[in-house]
Amino acid sequence: MNNINELLDSAINETKELKRGEVFLVRELFKGYEWNRIPKKDRILLGTLFLNYVKEAPDNSVEAIEKTKANQQKYIKK
Repeated sequence: MNNINELLDSAINETKELKRGEVFLVRELFKGYEWNRIPKKDRILLGTLFLNYVKEAPDNSVEAIEKTKANQQKYIKK
């Protein structure tokens, strides 16, 4: 299994493929079977790390928006 830093890098790189204005969840940046293979504790950590990256990256093209009813953070490509 990939380590958490590799998963974070993969998620960040995948945002480059999104079009401006697209709304997404972190899990949507992975293929379904890849996401399901990540242990739950690592998925939670990945979500936290991705949110921190979005908040702190100076030239970031992604913005955190509202949460879903399931308390999952939604993002938008700027």
